Amino acid sequence: MRFMVIVKADKSSEAGALPSEKLLADMQKYNEELVKAGVMLAGEGLHASSKGARVRFSKGKKTVIDGPFAETKELIAGFWLWQVKSKEEAIEWLKRSPFEETEVEIRQVFEPADFAPVDPSGKLREKEEELRSKVGAQRRA
Repeated sequence: MRFMVIVKADKSSEAGALPSEKLLADMQKYNEELVKAGVMLAGEGLHASSKGARVRFSKGKKTVIDGPFAETKELIAGFWLWQVKSKEEAIEWLKRSPFEETEVEIRQVFEPADFAPVDPSGKLREKEEELRSKVGAQRRA
């Protein structure tokens, strides 16, 4: 099972403040543990929403909204993508993180097999797997 682990933004991250050297070192050590255990597939921090944009789609119209965005509690400061056996395992890994004052959300990622009920022939899932293979090949190149 794959899970996206979403680190929520706060006033500090939205102000563009970088984490302390200690937190970066602690996070690097934690990430090394995740990699060594085969859990971490990806992980990145994100710039403040002031450097971002949203695109709203409504009735055929596309509207671009530049950041910053008001609701800090709804913003993301970073993420991991983990491969684990269960949500409980993801929670146990997250409890080992060096965070002190933040909120982190865990969400399961859909797998191709989850779409079998709406793709009985499997053709859409096959195409998806082809795309994933191409993406993987591009990363390695």
